[in-house]
Amino acid sequence: MASKPVWEQIGAGFVQHYYQQFDSDRTKLADLYTDASCLTWEGVGFQGHKAIMEKITSLPFQSIQHSITAQDHQPTPDSCVMSMVMGQLKADTDQVMGFQQMFLLKNVDNKWICTNDMFRLALHNFGA
Repeated sequence: MASKPVWEQIGAGFVQHYYQQFDSDRTKLADLYTDASCLTWEGVGFQGHKAIMEKITSLPFQSIQHSITAQDHQPTPDSCVMSMVMGQLKADTDQVMGFQQMFLLKNVDNKWICTNDMFRLALHNFGA
């Protein structure tokens, strides 16, 4: 069996690292973002390392556990890696909820960082 393409290895490695850090200590995610990074969280945008980390660390739960059910990775024409993740999460005593998250990863000084991050819970308001 052939090994996975390098972009799939990079994307899968990033995804595993990201959610391990998110679930254990969100402050450790700081190294994954730069001042040029952007986050869209449930439709609200944040730009820059400081704003992103303020959002992530202020999320209103004490504990969280992510379970990844699918992930896809693609190379981009400018040598980045785009990753799309689907899964479920459980925060504190809340019900299990589905989520989707997309990352754009770029190699900066031999380190893969997240330049773009978009997150949405899989909640639908069909009456709106």
